[in-house]
Amino acid sequence: MSAGLPTLLIGSYTATGGGNGTGISLVDGGPAGALPTPRTVAVLDDPSFLAVSGDRVYAVSEKNDGGVSAFRLQGGALEHLWDATACGDAPCHVRVDPSGALVVTNYVSGTVAAIPLAVAESHAASVTASDGVVLHGEADQRSVPADAVAVAVLPDATGPDEDRQEGPHAHQSVATPDGTVLVADLGGDALHEFRIVVDTEGRAGDTVLEPLRVHHVEPGTGPRHMAWYDGDLFVAGELDGRVHRLRRDDSGSFRTVATAATFDGEVGESLLSHIEVDDAGRVYVAVRGRDLLVVLDASDGGLSMSASVPCGGTWPRHFARVPGFVLVANQMSDAVAVLPLDADGLPGEAVAQVRVGTPTCVVPL
Repeated sequence: MSAGLPTLLIGSYTATGGGNGTGISLVDGGPAGALPTPRTVAVLDDPSFLAVSGDRVYAVSEKNDGGVSAFRLQGGALEHLWDATACGDAPCHVRVDPSGALVVTNYVSGTVAAIPLAVAESHAASVTASDGVVLHGEADQRSVPADAVAVAVLPDATGPDEDRQEGPHAHQSVATPDGTVLVADLGGDALHEFRIVVDTEGRAGDTVLEPLRVHHVEPGTGPRHMAWYDGDLFVAGELDGRVHRLRRDDSGSFRTVATAATFDGEVGESLLSHIEVDDAGRVYVAVRGRDLLVVLDASDGGLSMSASVPCGGTWPRHFARVPGFVLVANQMSDAVAVLPLDADGLPGEAVAQVRVGTPTCVVPL
């Protein structure tokens, strides 16, 4: 194929988490059907989610007493800058917030951390950098002071799924148009809203995660990932197999204005994962268990099915949209599938596979 893909960063589960990955991998851009072999650019345990901002790359280490590592991307390589505590167990999502903080959600412990980037960068600048690939744990002198990291513990809550909702499970955060942050609690069937206050001088200990309100969703939803479109919030229900369209009312609370199933039949072990919405109101969501990429239409204010296609592998944990393609990180296939998009933005059958161990996150550069 003549159409090209950009350079990609791929997160993974490594042997620590029972996976086959080697750390963070980089794939140089090129023709969709002839991408070069991925190469490992950072070795650390279970970098299951990545965030990129400018030349900075942030990676969680999804393990007990987890952490976050920061790198500088230059010349197709990652230079290690600093590490920080995630203030919890199994960090599964990281995001750069407009407040100037790095927001980390910890699934197992149900905690949220806000790392002030000004403090982290200042600390890193005071430490002599080393050359080459840095093994995680060999650069303790670059750890951001723990008292610089703000942490919030989600309220103890349960849901009807006794196996998955025995307590709070923070899964993802998104910024709101109102300058706040929403955190999806899969275990407690809730969206927790915070305000992050970062001291303008970046002093350690002065960053605050201020709880504002709790928005409850239908019991058993299991909210996992969220995305915005046209002022509305779209929530992927991991446990109920549905996408929910929420709108904030005059009181500041969210109410459901539309909901749609992503497949027919019983939910069983079919679990939604990532969700994105494009500028035309096409809602893309991955369905694990059934191994589907589903597209819903939200352009008319509601939600209706547009397409449902095989994801090109097994257990689609994450995906990314690039011009002309959707790239699906199929965790249990040891590959990222390349699905073409037609003129209407609908995906077709996979045209290529990028072989990489236990991929969990794919980020185009």
